[in-house]
Amino acid sequence: MDKFSLDATDIRILSAVQKHGQLSKIKLAEIVNLSPTPCLARLARLKAGGFIRGYHADIALDRVCDFTQVVVTVSLTHHRKSDFDRFEGHIRALDEVTECIATGGGMDYVLQVFTPNLAVFQELMETLLAAELGIDRYMTYIVTRHVKSAQPNLARLAAKSGK
Repeated sequence: MDKFSLDATDIRILSAVQKHGQLSKIKLAEIVNLSPTPCLARLARLKAGGFIRGYHADIALDRVCDFTQVVVTVSLTHHRKSDFDRFEGHIRALDEVTECIATGGGMDYVLQVFTPNLAVFQELMETLLAAELGIDRYMTYIVTRHVKSAQPNLARLAAKSGK
């Protein structure tokens, strides 16, 4: 199954799961306006097709502990595949880095980093620089508050892409 074989019902199921997480088959069927047995079969097909990577809880981290969140942009000195592979392999192993996206344009990567405090973040950056990953320059942005954090509107996105 590829993205071209998804129909409107599949998109409704994916949207419901994206918004609500795991649901009982009855509740999911109710949300997507389909009887439970075919709804569950479609959900199983979507899982088997790799469209659902997992289910996650949205934890109120600020209620659990104190932390510092930093957005870091990174530019590498060289742009060979081996340079990107070395950097990305190192980043994947760091629990503090919760997101890393490769970008085109002025910076090569944007990282989202969570540490207990700013001093631990600075130690992390010093460790990255000492690891000789080919970092040319980096910029840090301390997150002061969250204005919005959401998943894309799947139904709208799929409709506008013409699929």
